[in-house]
Amino acid sequence: MADNYLERRMEDMRNGRLQNYKTSNRPGSAPMKKGYLHIPFPPRRVLVTGGAHGIGLAIARAFLKADCKVAVFDRDMEAGEKLANEEGVRFYQVDVSDSEALQSAFDNLIKAWLDIDIIISNAGVGDFKPITECSIEDFKRVLDINLTPAFILAKLWATHRSSLPLPNPFGGRMVIVSSTRHLQSEISTEAYTASKGGLSSLTHALMMSLSEYGITVNSISPGWINVAEEPLRAEDLLHHPSRRVGEPEDIARVALFLAAPDNNFINGADIVVDGGATRRMIYPE
Repeated sequence: MADNYLERRMEDMRNGRLQNYKTSNRPGSAPMKKGYLHIPFPPRRVLVTGGAHGIGLAIARAFLKADCKVAVFDRDMEAGEKLANEEGVRFYQVDVSDSEALQSAFDNLIKAWLDIDIIISNAGVGDFKPITECSIEDFKRVLDINLTPAFILAKLWATHRSSLPLPNPFGGRMVIVSSTRHLQSEISTEAYTASKGGLSSLTHALMMSLSEYGITVNSISPGWINVAEEPLRAEDLLHHPSRRVGEPEDIARVALFLAAPDNNFINGADIVVDGGATRRMIYPE
């Protein structure tokens, strides 16, 4: 009996069920209602790169709303400090293409939190240029911002986890923001497409390497997400079978889903969130 009890408690701990946690008592949460889906989400320590704008900002806010501790790495000091002062994130001004600065920020966050439960690797740039005008340096810069930091963070996280005397009972979640550009392209997108293709492949490689730490690794491939809140035409909406263009919150909801305590069997997956656009067959008119 005692042995079975301990085994059950260890399983509860691994799945986050030993938290003193009630959805209905969380500050700012809606009360439990019939017809609503409520998913227990124990507070976690979450790092979001590129979290001061666009998709990253929506993801950071979604985890804040779930009562998580959120740290943001972003190079925009003004936007980051505003987010820290008004919404309570822990902000680090970091250019993620600078590997030493990225490691320093990671080390400082570990000193503050002791460990990280969830990493959202989201920082990225487009920098679309015709192939005749895209220099080798331009190409490398996009990879240094979009692709390489995901590997660096995973390596730093694994190294830190190896040093812990006891494993993190939750394990962990790494969510990488890729793009449907890894599946299809337009002209002048070589650097961006290469970086996103690398991220989608890196996802299942990291899944294997981080599995010993209980960390799952998945990617999200957004389609057209209206991060700039630009005016949209009717044909922009009708291009998507869902009859609308995506919003940053569409991606944030998937990130929350992948990070949920019970979703550790989703691993190495790439989830396309594009309103069905990449599955739509288009014939020339």
